[in-house]
Amino acid sequence: MSDVPITAVLGAGALGGAMAARLGETGHDVRLWNRTVERAQAVAAQARGVTAVGAATAAVSGAPVVLTVLRDGGAVAAVMADAIAAFDEGAVWIQASTVGPRSARALADLARNHGVAFLDAPVSGSTTPAREGKLVWLAAGADAALSRARPVLDALGSSVLHVGTGVEGSALKLAVNAWMPAATVAMSDVLALCDALGIDHATFVAALEAGPLAMPYELQKVSSMDAGAYAAGFAVALALKDVDLAAELAAPSPLLQVVHDRLERAVAAGHGADDLAAVDFLRKSA
Repeated sequence: MSDVPITAVLGAGALGGAMAARLGETGHDVRLWNRTVERAQAVAAQARGVTAVGAATAAVSGAPVVLTVLRDGGAVAAVMADAIAAFDEGAVWIQASTVGPRSARALADLARNHGVAFLDAPVSGSTTPAREGKLVWLAAGADAALSRARPVLDALGSSVLHVGTGVEGSALKLAVNAWMPAATVAMSDVLALCDALGIDHATFVAALEAGPLAMPYELQKVSSMDAGAYAAGFAVALALKDVDLAAELAAPSPLLQVVHDRLERAVAAGHGADDLAAVDFLRKSA
């Protein structure tokens, strides 16, 4: 019997595929499942230690750790309705999809009803941090489950924030994912202001970097925005989904409404699969 740890990854989208590849590179035996099997096969063909499997039940059977990285709560629930019965005794489910606390509670109940240890653990970070093992885990759950999941968490992340024992991770993720597009929309608008005032973008960036207002994530977006290069890191359509989810669960926010409208316009203009930097398309097309 092999001593290589088996990890099941359900979801081979941009983030799930990057996570699977990183895990394979760091010594895990990864079983990767996706509803469209060709997507999992494409990842496996380029990644050491990753095997595409055709059924979610086959992926999770015998795996001490199962990681779900799917689009939303409905997708996770649909997959796990059958797959959870195939979990081994003692397996830990790391639920890393951005689903919001309401769906996370339903998924936690599903796990509890089947005697499965559950971590509500979305991440801060996208594909590049995942490939580099620099994600930040926003984890909620029992200490024992966290301890058993550590080999996977540590392979993928630079830090693990243990934020509670329920679904606090999913609540925190919505706040993080509201802040990220809000800051990106703000950067685009301030670049437009720079243009109107005749301020070179490099000079603006240098002024931010010289003091406490620098935000590395957004400073990186400036070059993407200026180049009109929007290779997906965190897709506009996913950001819109998360902002709408936050709006459903919180008091009305004029700021989030503005962000929603900008994201919606970017999606309508054909940028749904592009990186968040694509919200700058309005400035580029003006």
